[in-house]
Amino acid sequence: MARVYERVALIGLGLIAGSMAHAMRRGGLAGEIVGTARSEETRRVAEDIGLCDRIVATAAEAVEGADLVVLAVPVGAMGEVAEEIAPHLSPGATVTDVGSVKKSVIEAVSPHIPEGVHFIPGHPLAGTEHSGPRSGFAELFDNRWCLLVPDEGTEAGALERLTELWEEMGAHVDVMDAEHHDLVLAVTSHAPHLIAYTMVGVADDLRRVTDSEVIKYSAAGFRDFTRIAASDPTMWRDVFLTNKEATLEILGRFTEELFALQRAIRTGDGQHLHDYFTRTRAIRRGIIEAGQDTAAPDFGRSGTR
Repeated sequence: MARVYERVALIGLGLIAGSMAHAMRRGGLAGEIVGTARSEETRRVAEDIGLCDRIVATAAEAVEGADLVVLAVPVGAMGEVAEEIAPHLSPGATVTDVGSVKKSVIEAVSPHIPEGVHFIPGHPLAGTEHSGPRSGFAELFDNRWCLLVPDEGTEAGALERLTELWEEMGAHVDVMDAEHHDLVLAVTSHAPHLIAYTMVGVADDLRRVTDSEVIKYSAAGFRDFTRIAASDPTMWRDVFLTNKEATLEILGRFTEELFALQRAIRTGDGQHLHDYFTRTRAIRRGIIEAGQDTAAPDFGRSGTR
């Protein structure tokens, strides 16, 4: 592996940025990694654990001289951070992000990107329910996908360089337009998270089942809902507010499917239920065959992550 960037600035030091720092170190992909976060406590922890080569107090300071800038903040804060760093970006630098919504991020960030700086939105499809600078680990992106969302005017060399970084960090890379990205993620991530939050909320409201029973007798289904629902609330609040149209479309379809299943249960239509569950089981097999999970997943329960 060869060095891809001389200086990388990580704006935000949570799970994704921290894992990028570990993965870049593992592969010798960056000459220097500079990090910053809005919280003084986060910066202190990152410095204590040696997450980056340098930790600085502001985003403006972090991007000085960087040839790659990674915006790893909640999607609702992207525009504000882009405005702050814009005067300090080096000509020829690339700015990317790791947000799970792309259309709204592009609308918020693009107006602040100076002439001669490349903006290539991105989204690594990897994560756990943990957050903060201690949560990152180098293997997070191994055999996972990273979606890049360049516009028509993106310089080919800048895109190739960013693609190389993600591939050297262990990821597969695909290119997608912003609108399609947001619809795909509404299906595969955003709506499932909202359903998980709802199911855990229902259990909390259903007072005929006590809190101790919910905790003590959690079968795999509910237990894994709680794992998803433990994700960063600020991040997910911003995701739903900024990917509103696609999420509402998928939730509408979900509601229709749910009503059909309710009707089948009410009328005793076992054939409908069996056929439906057979189709959905095939999707699970496809995920396993694509190498995106194992037949016996541990759902993050092994080790301490």
